[in-house]
Amino acid sequence: MTDPVGPAIFVDADACPVKDEVVRVAERHDLVVTFVSNGGLRPSRDPMIRHVVVPKSADAADDWIVENSAAGDIVITSDVPLAARCVEKHVHTLAPTGRPFTPETIGMAVAMRDLKQHLRETGEIRGFNPGFSARDRSAFLSALDLTMRRAVKR
Repeated sequence: MTDPVGPAIFVDADACPVKDEVVRVAERHDLVVTFVSNGGLRPSRDPMIRHVVVPKSADAADDWIVENSAAGDIVITSDVPLAARCVEKHVHTLAPTGRPFTPETIGMAVAMRDLKQHLRETGEIRGFNPGFSARDRSAFLSALDLTMRRAVKR
């Protein structure tokens, strides 16, 4: 096995629907993947796949990812506040749907998240998220591959 060169990939792994896809794309680029969760993930024997189990406290996984990622790394998360913290550190950040969080888009993503949270709390809308589709998975694969290529070039 060669030593990995390039960005690290961190996955906010609790309830992440694209863990297998991340591993497949990372293998093609010879990049290390770190799954961060509160537990319940099956460990891998692959030395390029790491698992970090954090305490079950609120934001423990988010805090670990922010503390251990660096500019140029890649983070996969659907958690908008975590994405905002990563974008601030110049970390490439993608949602499992393939939507990139960038300095240009993160403000609107945070505002929409806050608005939807307010509407749920006031009973104006229900707290259901749309289902994860094959189209989302395909968009994610394309976006992740493109993001990895960009990150590796730097």
